[in-house]
Amino acid sequence: MNSFENFLNNIILLGVIQGIITTILLFRIKANQKANKLLAWIILLISLACLNLFFLETLQNTSTLFEILEAIIPLVIIMPIGPLIYFYIKTILNPDFKINQSKRKHFYSTILDFAPNIVVVFYIILGFLGFINNTTFDLGNFIYYYNKFVDIPRWLSLTIYLWFTYKLISNHKSDVTNEVFTKWTKNFTLGFTIFSIIWFFHLVPYLIPSLSNILLSNLGWYPVYIPLIILVYWLGINGYIISFKTYKKNSKSLLINDEVVAKTIEILNNLMKDDKLYLNGSLQLKDIVKQTNIPQKTISAVLNQHFNSSFNEFVNTYRIEEFKKRLLSDNKEKFTITGIAFECGFNSQATFQRVFKANTKLSPSQFRKMHLKT
Repeated sequence: MNSFENFLNNIILLGVIQGIITTILLFRIKANQKANKLLAWIILLISLACLNLFFLETLQNTSTLFEILEAIIPLVIIMPIGPLIYFYIKTILNPDFKINQSKRKHFYSTILDFAPNIVVVFYIILGFLGFINNTTFDLGNFIYYYNKFVDIPRWLSLTIYLWFTYKLISNHKSDVTNEVFTKWTKNFTLGFTIFSIIWFFHLVPYLIPSLSNILLSNLGWYPVYIPLIILVYWLGINGYIISFKTYKKNSKSLLINDEVVAKTIEILNNLMKDDKLYLNGSLQLKDIVKQTNIPQKTISAVLNQHFNSSFNEFVNTYRIEEFKKRLLSDNKEKFTITGIAFECGFNSQATFQRVFKANTKLSPSQFRKMHLKT
């Protein structure tokens, strides 16, 4: 390894460290939590992929133990990045957006990243048990060739989701209150688009046998991973700044006069108390907007500034109160906890359990036992 390669490897290692630190910071920021967590996952996955390259370049002549660990522990997890980018932008543009069970199917393709590691683990176990002779199995070559050809769906996934993201941004109606967000989403998507183009021009000769060895011997993977490290720094710094900048901006720019606030609160409470809209498990903020003609940004601002909650959190408060009321009714013992929760508007047992515990500091079963005794 020459001094220039050593310098590039040090840059990659520093970027990995920076990425891990940024990931931790983003997970801890309270402002724009949902968006920051998605961004944190993007940065973490990129950092792990870069760490893998660092190990490959600096620990080439190590023992078979490292080769086995490399084959067992997945560091190159690329397939989720495309969906994470799309959902991150969607969360930025619509803070009430939530990744529910149906949207998790976008991450099923992640199995392509874990498949070689699963195969290797089974191969080692079968060899240890004596069913096969694993001494002839070249772990390094298997991982290398698998990753070589799975890079095609990885690149396609990133590119397709970037296209979805561009369509999402273009269809979004911008306004002055989220101008900072809109600008950031465009720059964010552009940054990944530039990387996707760089990756494409490296990927094509890499997949051609006659050019692959020439490419790797002269340039290696640095043309791809150095831009990734630049992305890690850029995403981390800007994402961290944007979180606070937009939070402060929105706190000031979305101040609404007291008359509008009072009227909005009255309408929202009436819709919940009188019309019991919270019983609708598929209720969304856009449904309230259609029914009341109150702008979405106004409702979100009122809920944020005067209830310190999102729309979903506001609705779930009514659902929890309804659940308590039904649980303590005369025929309470005829229904299961999950059955009552679904009747109250929850459409996910996991969500209900989480929201209930956050609201009461007790699990539903503990709450029920406590009140059955009285």
